[in-house]
Amino acid sequence: MTRILVDATALPSDRGGVGRYVDALLPALAARGVDVHVAAQARDTDRYEALLGRPHVHSLPGVLASAPARMLWEQTLLPRLAARLSPDAVLSPHYTMPLAPIPGARRIVTLHDATFFSDPGLHDGTKAAFFRAWTRLSGRRADHLVVPSEATRSELARLAGLAPERMSVVPHGVDHARFRPPTSGEVQAVRARFQLGDRPFVAFLGTLEPRKNVPALIRAYVDVCAGRSGPPALILAGGRGWDDDVDPALAAVPAPLDARRVGFVPDELVPALLGAAEVVAYPALGEGFGLPLLEAMACGACVLTTRRLSLPEVGGDAVAYAESPDTADLAAALTALLDDTGRRHDLGRAAIARAATYTWDRAARQHLEVFEGAAPHGGVVDDLHTPGGPPTGEGGRP
Repeated sequence: MTRILVDATALPSDRGGVGRYVDALLPALAARGVDVHVAAQARDTDRYEALLGRPHVHSLPGVLASAPARMLWEQTLLPRLAARLSPDAVLSPHYTMPLAPIPGARRIVTLHDATFFSDPGLHDGTKAAFFRAWTRLSGRRADHLVVPSEATRSELARLAGLAPERMSVVPHGVDHARFRPPTSGEVQAVRARFQLGDRPFVAFLGTLEPRKNVPALIRAYVDVCAGRSGPPALILAGGRGWDDDVDPALAAVPAPLDARRVGFVPDELVPALLGAAEVVAYPALGEGFGLPLLEAMACGACVLTTRRLSLPEVGGDAVAYAESPDTADLAAALTALLDDTGRRHDLGRAAIARAATYTWDRAARQHLEVFEGAAPHGGVVDDLHTPGGPPTGEGGRP
């Protein structure tokens, strides 16, 4: 039986894309018969014990919760934990890794995107410099690297100088139990929650950070809907984030248009927020993968996004694209979708079919091939689907 140790200590309490990746991957690996152990912050102990069982969870003392203390633990005590457990591989799922060799274990690092190099202005300056340095260091010192898309692999090779043959593309999955077409009762509940009545609405779900390009979406919404009869509402859901341009853009929305941020949405309402929207807009400036895009697709949404980086890999022909992330192009694409009910329905059906090919079981199998050293170099672990074309193979998952 293959044994792995996953260092989940760098994950924030707010489960963004990286947290969801780890939380979904671990039980999928265990379901494949892998002996999975995880090192976690004390706040995540109950979460992982529920997924894996108490003996498989190794909690850090609360005193090690700060970033500097966690990094010290990673470089000194994580190798000791690995020596005690004797895993076949140690997975570091968030850029950094123990630099000391771990006898008998492959050191695998997941690199999620290259935006610290391509768009450093989208990140805090200190954070960008830190992750640029660690991306290069992990690229040299890890036994192998996992990336979620061909776009990320290409960007890391081009911008960070990483060797393509040291990176295997393993796309993410989607939680189909959570992200699925909504029931009529769920749609009614989300309409009641946001006091929408029978009004149509456009939705965005994600952290309001600069690379999500939400101010441009708000301006496009105004351009499209200011003179429109029975205009849809614009519902911005998700964490507040650090995009300082969102509030001024919302303040400029004229009456009687209804554009608002609603914060976090309970899990039970997410399928309806996405699946019942006329359009789910995800106008990102670029993603390493684009998990929110895939989750909206799984809910049967008509999704509008951009052709930046990995997004066409995930969306293929099952989503609509703006020519650019600029306001004018977003407005043109949004208008075309709002004016074409048939196309929206066709895209929703295609999105469900494409999203069904993305499973965490397949991602687990592909990770396992990397852990065991069987992954081919320089590409996806088994069958990378090209932008615009559907994935192929077992379950077709990412």
